[in-house]
Amino acid sequence: MLNLAMFLDDSARRYPRRDALVCGDRRLSYAEVGALANRIANLLVSRGIRPGDKVAVTCPNVPEFPAVYYGILKAGAVVVPLNVLLKEREIAYYLADSDARAYFCFEGDPSLPTAERGRAAFRQTPACRDMFVITAESTAPVGETETLAQALSAQPGEFETVVREATDTAVILYTSGTTGRPKGAELTHANMVMNALTANQMFGSTPSQHDTHLVALPLFHSFGQSIDMNAGFSVGGTLVLLPRFEAQAALELMVGEDVTVFAGVPTMYWGLLGALGEGVDVERIARNLKLAISGGAALPVEIHSRFEQRFGVRILEGYGLSETSPLALFSPRGQAPRPGSIGLPVWGVEAELVDARWNAVTGADEVGEIAIRGHNVMKGYLKRPEETAEVMRNGWFRTGDLARRDGDGFYYIVDRAKDMIVRGGFNVYPREVEEVLMSHEAVSLAAVVGVENDSHGEEIKAFVIPAEAAKITEEELIAWSKEQMASYKYPRQIEFVKALPMTATGKILKRQLTQTP
Repeated sequence: MLNLAMFLDDSARRYPRRDALVCGDRRLSYAEVGALANRIANLLVSRGIRPGDKVAVTCPNVPEFPAVYYGILKAGAVVVPLNVLLKEREIAYYLADSDARAYFCFEGDPSLPTAERGRAAFRQTPACRDMFVITAESTAPVGETETLAQALSAQPGEFETVVREATDTAVILYTSGTTGRPKGAELTHANMVMNALTANQMFGSTPSQHDTHLVALPLFHSFGQSIDMNAGFSVGGTLVLLPRFEAQAALELMVGEDVTVFAGVPTMYWGLLGALGEGVDVERIARNLKLAISGGAALPVEIHSRFEQRFGVRILEGYGLSETSPLALFSPRGQAPRPGSIGLPVWGVEAELVDARWNAVTGADEVGEIAIRGHNVMKGYLKRPEETAEVMRNGWFRTGDLARRDGDGFYYIVDRAKDMIVRGGFNVYPREVEEVLMSHEAVSLAAVVGVENDSHGEEIKAFVIPAEAAKITEEELIAWSKEQMASYKYPRQIEFVKALPMTATGKILKRQLTQTP
């Protein structure tokens, strides 16, 4: 018997007056978050939600997200978090595909009208019977839709959490859908609980040290859910919520809230370094910051070194996917860093490198696809047995990521299998080219893709954000690259850009770059 909501229940009992959530001017104690989650659970039960029913959530990093998340779990239902950037058609697809029975949606604003889009999608999904709009203040209806505040007005603040089995689905996380229609990864209560506890074991996080997390990662994403929210709540940590990542705002919160833990994707670390100015109290940040975690994409070695120089903290790099809850491999704490390495399998998890036929790739530094087995691997893709069978065998899950392994067993991401460029019969890994480009003083950030080419099949193109005050032409950077890399590797095309397209989680959208004329 197990329910992921026990993380909130336990901390609300032990530390009722401790700050659980901070967001702007709002500060909620564990007792307050626990009571709000109880009221949400009571609301769901009153509307006929039963254990195992799916409930979708579209919400940024505001206090209502954790309360709704744990409230759904307390009622015995399954959480289906949705990306806040989704449009009407996409939301309707997720609601229908997941068989969502109810839907919580943040009100949004003119620049991001989430409730407007959500309401239109809800109307297209008759099986989803209830929708609640999460508003900042007003209890009045938003259009014809009931607000959460309105719906909770008569609900009590006490609720006995529904008991679930460890193998019951707790959360359904949809994949990005870059290679077809998005699929829902079913993660169990055991998957999510073990992942959070494993993270705390690795990081040495305990209730007595009372960590303060700056939560810049979207909570609708597996990284933010497990490493920040679930792991943080399990030890009574304080979560400082940043609804939308802005580097300057993040630095100010690090100073003002004495942040001890920051988890982010590589572009966030790049943004923090770029926002450092004379007014930033770097010494205070460095004095408090104990743990810096990176995941979601390979972290360039240049960012590793620059961050440690400025803040005196080594970024610990890890690896995982939505299908693995997400934590799977991580850099061992206390050991000398191995730049570019995602570390070793975490406790209770195995990793191997395999070829296309599931044969083991055993040679040191040979490239293969990472396969993972352990307590973190999903049950499967919701209602997709054939697609589940394609990626799972005997408990092993193949990730689609290419890596190599050194003689000590440390893994190094080479690239996504689908991102690999084949130029004239030679395999080129974009990340390797990006690392070289970012070692140039005139390059701030780089993304490398393959573009169609008549003679070579694919040609290598780099999109580069120049460093501030950089004085270099595209032709000069190509010439420099030619001196640094083998003839089949260096980019023949370089385009300077002011920004790169990114997902809401900060990952670079390379598929959009390949569509750029």
